[in-house]
Amino acid sequence: MHDGCAGSFGSGRDVVNKLRAMGFSQHPMPAALQLRCHHCREPMVMQTFEHRCEHCGAVHGVTPCHAHGAEFVQCAGPGY
Repeated sequence: MHDGCAGSFGSGRDVVNKLRAMGFSQHPMPAALQLRCHHCREPMVMQTFEHRCEHCGAVHGVTPCHAHGAEFVQCAGPGY
């Protein structure tokens, strides 16, 4: 996302803000990630770089460079 894959983010909100600014939020990920919501812990399937939990509304994001692993997904919080 213009920083190469070396860019780092301090929070989930930083990740989601970057995705939105670059226009990647609703782009499909190379492969869906199955993980638990970082807020309510319910299972979810993340298919786009920005995803809202169906159970609690918490927004999660992951950069395209790190979309290969659920451990890189960060939570911006409910309703972000």
